[in-house]
Amino acid sequence: MDTCRSFFLLRNLLICATSLLFASCGASGPKNYPSPPQYDLNHPYKISLPEELKEISGIEYYAKDTSIFAIADNDGWLFKLFLKNAGKPERWKFGKNHDYEDLQRVDSIFYVLSSSGDITSIRFYPRGDSMATNKFKFPAEGNNEFESMYYDSAGHCLNLLCKDCEADKKSAVSTWRFDLNTGTYTPSQLVLDVAPIAHALGAEKLKFKASATAIRPRTRELYILSSVNKALVIADTTGKVKAVYPLDPSIYKQPEGIAFTPAGDLLISNEVNLGEYATLLIFKNKIPGK
Repeated sequence: MDTCRSFFLLRNLLICATSLLFASCGASGPKNYPSPPQYDLNHPYKISLPEELKEISGIEYYAKDTSIFAIADNDGWLFKLFLKNAGKPERWKFGKNHDYEDLQRVDSIFYVLSSSGDITSIRFYPRGDSMATNKFKFPAEGNNEFESMYYDSAGHCLNLLCKDCEADKKSAVSTWRFDLNTGTYTPSQLVLDVAPIAHALGAEKLKFKASATAIRPRTRELYILSSVNKALVIADTTGKVKAVYPLDPSIYKQPEGIAFTPAGDLLISNEVNLGEYATLLIFKNKIPGK
């Protein structure tokens, strides 16, 4: 009798404890991920993008008319989308269907990065929609994959961050420099140390895969986005990591584009995921002047 009573008492205690656990989990609400001081990464202003941009993979803000230029993976089109009226985008054909990953505009020339490391330049003629293109082939042999490129005005060059390159070490991400004056590639002095990123994400070892990078205009910091690792890394221009922010996967389902406005507002684009729309996320700079 005592044994039966003890069993039922223990069972009831376990049921109550389990009920309290689930009740407390439900009451806690969505997880609030940490954010940089300038941005609330948990509450973006979201724009659903049209079908043509379902595989958006690179963005560039155009302040003159408050629009973004964009490219889509596997599509040789340059798109222009107005943020105030995100309807059907304008577009220009610049190349064959290929694996295009990132976009930068320097002065009046657009540069499109392929996953192989090749870069295509696009220059529009002053009148009409006609254009001239030029392709620069990545020189290193072997298996090399890129998704991320940003413009460094100090060196008048494009820096390419490897996603998966043979030159990568286990503890670092290697980078390449593309000189805009000469059209040539050289290994960059910038090296991104993976150890502090792994530590911040609670991983013993980590293969960091950059999907987009941009320089924040006010602070000259690198904002490096990783879709695979679901993280935003802030580093200085030498590659020294300053902060790491895990990203909420319910918001950042496949983030592969990043850009800034001159005022410091942050833009992040998501490719389509699980049948939902591709999105553009906008984060206002909460600290004007900084």
